Amino acid sequence: MSDVDYQQLNGIALAYIGDAIYEVYIRRHLLASGISKPTKLHHRATHYVSAKAQAFLIDKMEEENVMTPTEQEFYKRGRNAKSHTSAKNTNVVTYRISTGFEALFGYLFLSGQQDRLTELANWCIQTVEREGR
Repeated sequence: MSDVDYQQLNGIALAYIGDAIYEVYIRRHLLASGISKPTKLHHRATHYVSAKAQAFLIDKMEEENVMTPTEQEFYKRGRNAKSHTSAKNTNVVTYRISTGFEALFGYLFLSGQQDRLTELANWCIQTVEREGR
């Protein structure tokens, strides 16, 4: 991905790729847990990828100081970005926080930080499971 300058991308563009990247981690986790029926996979995935789940994870990251200062900057770039789409099943604040969450994953992916990306995705999975969400 060296042809994409993540430093120049706006928060919405970072969230666009970050959403897909995080979804792959979740889908792989669910398949590895033995779930194979599409409806059950989709239902379980929402516990991890919904705007509410992502906003919850950001709250936990901030509580536990999980993000580096640079990661916080990219989260805020996504959170503060002007979106031309609206939240479907949540309020605007939650939707913007989840956009920031996805922008963080986009930044990590596009900057080539694979180990950190995997570490953070695993932290998110464990946190959702620990909290019973």
